[in-house]
Formats: sequence, structure tokens, C-alpha cells
Amino acid sequence: MSQDVLTTETNRRQLQQIIAGLSDGVILLELDQTILWANEAALTMHGVGRISDLGADSTEYAKRFALRYRNNHPVAVENYPINRVARGETFGDVLVEVTPVDDDERVWVHNVRSMVLTDSAGDPESLVLIMDDVTEWASAEQRFEKTFHANPAPAVICRLSDLRYIKVNSGFLEMTGYTRDQVIGASTYELDILEGAEKKDLAIARLREHATIPQMQAELKLPEGGSKQVIVAGQPLDFNEEDCMLFSFVDMEPRRKVEVALRQSEERFAKAFRLTPVPILVCGASDQVVMDINEAFLDTFAYPSEEVLGKTITEIGFIHEKGAQARLFAALEKSASLDRIDVSLRKKNAELIDCAVSADTVNIQDNPCYLLVMMDITERKRTELELVAAIEEVMKDASWFSRTLIEKLANVKSVNSPKLLSASFTDLTARERDVLELICEGLADKEIAARLKLAPNTVRNHVSTIYSKLNVHSRSEAIVWARERGLFSGEWRTKGQR
Repeated sequence: MSQDVLTTETNRRQLQQIIAGLSDGVILLELDQTILWANEAALTMHGVGRISDLGADSTEYAKRFALRYRNNHPVAVENYPINRVARGETFGDVLVEVTPVDDDERVWVHNVRSMVLTDSAGDPESLVLIMDDVTEWASAEQRFEKTFHANPAPAVICRLSDLRYIKVNSGFLEMTGYTRDQVIGASTYELDILEGAEKKDLAIARLREHATIPQMQAELKLPEGGSKQVIVAGQPLDFNEEDCMLFSFVDMEPRRKVEVALRQSEERFAKAFRLTPVPILVCGASDQVVMDINEAFLDTFAYPSEEVLGKTITEIGFIHEKGAQARLFAALEKSASLDRIDVSLRKKNAELIDCAVSADTVNIQDNPCYLLVMMDITERKRTELELVAAIEEVMKDASWFSRTLIEKLANVKSVNSPKLLSASFTDLTARERDVLELICEGLADKEIAARLKLAPNTVRNHVSTIYSKLNVHSRSEAIVWARERGLFSGEWRTKGQR
């Protein structure tokens, strides 16, 4: 054996011993593309246990392993790294996905580079493929890619070395109307996302420092002209081993439209609130502190605003009957709204007026409040009372009228406004129910006493108690009360019809 051959064999053994324990995978090839040797790391990166499992040469290797680029395009056989180095090419950082042909579920990602070893004369002697297993890194990158593109929040990634955009997600494209080609590869000078930023100098300084850019309002120019109000923020990140900045955005347009609509609604409410000729008051639901009043309230009740605003309803004391105030707010708390409840209210000069109070629950700055509308019905009430008095006088002797006429007169007498609290038929004792039934038949006290075999005074006491429990003041009101509830619905008989 010649000295040159011995030298070559010695060099190869020494080389094999050096690289056998490396974490990088190494494959040695003869100049004729025969696979001469591979270290354990290279075998593991291909999922095999022996060098022969790689194939005898580059042709067999291509039959056993399918290679794809990271963009999922297949690598042509002539461009396999093993074939490129066989042609004497030297290259670095070629990323390929390696899959066994007979098991497409197993995939590795290799970062491959090549070396051509020469002899003392400078002629090629051996070919070397060196590979790193970057499967975990590629998997993490793939998860990032999926997350980035699936994220509905608009975002772009800018490479800091040349300030060019290398990634853009669909959220940014949909928000702005740009195409992917208009963004990818463009520089920050061509597409300046910080041009309208409220703290542009700070953002540029942080960009140069590769530091976090805090949230700030900005104005993005759109490809078709015009602009869009956004919130922009920047976060440094390492992407493909390059320093980059991830810019994320919040589209302020929907929020701006909501704010404009809300402001217009509030303006309309405020205008209606001020101009309505009916007294209106707004107070907190929890503490009943007056938050706002309109001019009609001040005019009607003759209070100066400083004696009303910031005070509680109790402190102002304009609700005449304390019990009515408690019932009104208890009913509001229970049902959230009231419709035309008769309440006696007091002016600052102590004059009482009758009002029909309607109320509703509203939210002001996320706090529940009560809106009270008070319509002065004093004149109407006075007219009704005069009418009631006339009817009462006529109905003193009901025996001359048919029961239908009595009912109609009683209905005219009845005030149509709902009451805060309503008495129940079950509040009456059995004897009081008997007396009420006979009242509804049109019997006088003496006749009721005879029918029930009671003393006249006892009947009168029962009638008085019935009036009190039902909150009525006359026989006609008691009759209407019973009729409204469907009580004693049999045919009514009058004195002259029995």
C-alpha cells in the first residue's frame, strides 16, 4: 500500500474518531457519491440504526427519503444536498424536511451545510454533509406561524436589520385593505405604520433600541386613500435568529362609531330631558341621591337647584307622605318601572300638588339610576273630586237606580290611576266577605243586618273595616273594587228587582 493511501486512510480514521461523538450529524461520501460513513447523530436524524440503511449512494438515498422545502414544495432529486455536494457545491443553511418514503408520519427538519475536503495538492478527496436537527425549532416556528396567522388581532413583523416587513397576518390585511404583496418586503419608509402615532419620537427611539413600544394611538394610511384610527404597540422578538419587532394593532373604528352613536344618543336624551315641560328627576337607585333635574322640576316645585342636586329624596322631602315614598321605591326596586302612580308632592312653599308619577330604571355610567317623571294632575283631580261628590250625593239613595247605572256611576267615580299596593280579598274575614257580597247586591245596612241576623251597629262596624282594608271610601267604590276582581259575578239585583 502506497504512502499516500496510508495517509488518506489514517486521516479518515482520525476524522471519523473526531466527529463520531459530535451532536451534529455528519455523512462522508466518496467522490463517486458512495456513502462512506455516517456518525450516530446522522443515523438518528434519519431514524435508522446502520449506515447501509441510508443507502449505498446518493441514488439509493433519494429512493429511501423524500425531501421537502419549508414552503412544502418537494425538493427535486438533483437538488438533494447529497447530490449537490457530489457535484462539488459548497453551501450552508439549507432547511429541508426529511421523511422516510415508507413512513410519512415521521418527519425531521435538517439544517444542512456541505464541505469538500481536499488533499495536499488541493484536489477533492472526500465530500462531507453536516446537518443539525432543528425539528423542535421548526415545530415551534410552525406553531408560531399558525398562531400568528390565526390571530384575529391585526399584526405585522418587521426585521430590524433593514426595517422591512417579513410577516403579515390576515387581520392586518382585512383591517387596512392592503394585499400581502404590498406589505411583505416593503420597508417602514414605504409603509410607515408609526407615521401618525401620538408618540412617534418615543416609538422610533424604542425601535432603534430594540425595546418594547408601549400602546399609543396612531393613524394608518390606507392603500385606497384615507386613514384609520388604531392603537399600535411593538414587542421585540427573535424570529429565524433575527432581531424583529412584532407590531400589533387594535382597530379603533368600531369603538369610535359606538362612541359617536353613544354621544349622539346622550345629546338627544339631554336635549329631551332639558326641554320636556314635565318635571323630571334622576336619582341613584341605591342611595336615591338626586343626580340631575330639568328646568320644569325647578319651575314646578320652586326649588333652587343647589337644594336638590346631591341631596337624597328624603332630605328634600318633596314627597308628602313618607309611606308613599317607601312604597314607590320598593315597587321600583321590585319591578324596575312604574306607570302613572298617584302621589301627593310638596312644593318648597309647602303647597301640595297631585302628580301622576312614572318611573323607569336607566344605566348612567354603568350605575343603575331611577328616572322619575312627574305630571301635575291637580286640576284634573279637583274636577274628579267634584264629580265624585256629585255622584255620592246622587247615590245616597241607590234604590231608585238599576244596578247597571250604579256600576257605571261608580266606575266614573273610580280614579283610573294604579295604586302602589293593592288589598287582597283574603284580607277580609269571612263575615266581612258576606257583608261585601250583600253590599254588591245593593242592600242597605239594615237589610244586611236582617239578612245576616246581626245588629245594625255591628254591620256598620263591618262596613267601616271593609272600607279601611280595601282603601275605599264609599259603597260605590267597594262595588267597583269587587267587580274589578271578578267577585260575586252572579247577576246583581237591585232593591226594586228582588
